[in-house]
Amino acid sequence: MGRGTKTRALDGTGTSTPRRRRFLLALLAIPLLCGSFGSFVAPIGRVAGDELGDAKAKQAALERHIAEQKKQVEELNQAQDELRGEIAETNGALDQINADLTAVRASIDGMVVEIARVQGQYDGLVAEVAALDEQLVELEAQEIAKADELRERKALLGDRLRAAYDTDRVTLLEIFLSGGSFADVLAEVSYHLDVGEQDRALADQIKKDAETLEALHATVESTRTETNLLRQETAVQKKELDKQLRQLEAAQRRLKELEAETARQLEIQTEAFEELASTRDNIEEAIARASRAQRQLAGKIKELIEEQKRLGSIPSQYNGTLEWPLIGRISGEYGCSTYPGYAPGNGCEHYHNGIDVVTRCDDEIKAAADGTVAYVGWNWADGPDPAWVVVILHSESLQTWYAHLAPTAPGGLAPGTKVKTGDVIGYEGSTGHSTGCHLHWMVMKDGRPQNPRLFL
Repeated sequence: MGRGTKTRALDGTGTSTPRRRRFLLALLAIPLLCGSFGSFVAPIGRVAGDELGDAKAKQAALERHIAEQKKQVEELNQAQDELRGEIAETNGALDQINADLTAVRASIDGMVVEIARVQGQYDGLVAEVAALDEQLVELEAQEIAKADELRERKALLGDRLRAAYDTDRVTLLEIFLSGGSFADVLAEVSYHLDVGEQDRALADQIKKDAETLEALHATVESTRTETNLLRQETAVQKKELDKQLRQLEAAQRRLKELEAETARQLEIQTEAFEELASTRDNIEEAIARASRAQRQLAGKIKELIEEQKRLGSIPSQYNGTLEWPLIGRISGEYGCSTYPGYAPGNGCEHYHNGIDVVTRCDDEIKAAADGTVAYVGWNWADGPDPAWVVVILHSESLQTWYAHLAPTAPGGLAPGTKVKTGDVIGYEGSTGHSTGCHLHWMVMKDGRPQNPRLFL
């Protein structure tokens, strides 16, 4: 029999149509819901709304976390770019033959610290990937649990609706007219109303579960996407960091080789001086004689300068910029030195008044700037074993000296000859007190030796 055709005897003498039954049910339900009976009608369960709020809060937290990770990646990229530039600059400095090894070592030590900082940032990025992986596992488990819970509640609601439809329930009016005690009638009415509240509460919970599941699913998908992107970015950063570590190791090896070569050259010079000292009865007297001869040569140079000045051969102005007369390896810097063959001066026990540059014998020596040749010949200030020197005047107060040259005057070079920057003025040799072919380059300003590097 269908739902719309059911009838039930109400008083033993007549029948009830569905319309009449619903009308009587409504009449009875009004005082029950609105009167004193209403205090017994209440939902049997409460719907928790915290899960949906927690899911949305996780979404918002994930978005903030992702924004912070992107900022960390940008900072790491910037650090990688800066480190890449420092490595390139250091490699360029090492390629220069006139490299300042002390400055290069300081630069490399700084890069070691910088790479350690970048490594720390990279390790943080790796930790972020691991944290996202853990969060993804947790979120996926929550999503699965919530999906199972939603299916169970949907099935429960379906069962309750089918039971309500299939069960031939006794209407409220029939219960009222059944002749039972007032307490029995009240219990039955309360039961029917309570079942309806449970169905509505269950339906509300299912709706909230669906929204929670949707939020959890969105969070899972976002976490999965960002984890994959961050893992790819981590691989790129790892490749770049490994490359920079290899470049730094190569620069450290190159620096070590150059420092070892410089130490070897200094050892050769020291041995040569010791051998020379063993054949001299009084090296102090030899140095004194050399100093006197140097003063005499300085007087002669001064006379030549005055003569060139009178003839108008000295430039009236000079901007102080010089170029290297020879590109090679620096075997001795200007200033205080540990080489015992140098005389005391300028506050040093052993004072080196120029820079020594080493290449191959007979390499061309060039003028460091425009000027006029003041002297070409033997430097008798060295004693019985003089060096071949060329002195060029660049202004009234600036002159450059080129010593230990091969005894040759290229192109008829002589006092009074005007030269341009880069003109060949001699050839690398080993004349005078020398342990091998090299150029001793000295810059004189206002009659005193100065550090040539200040004029480059």
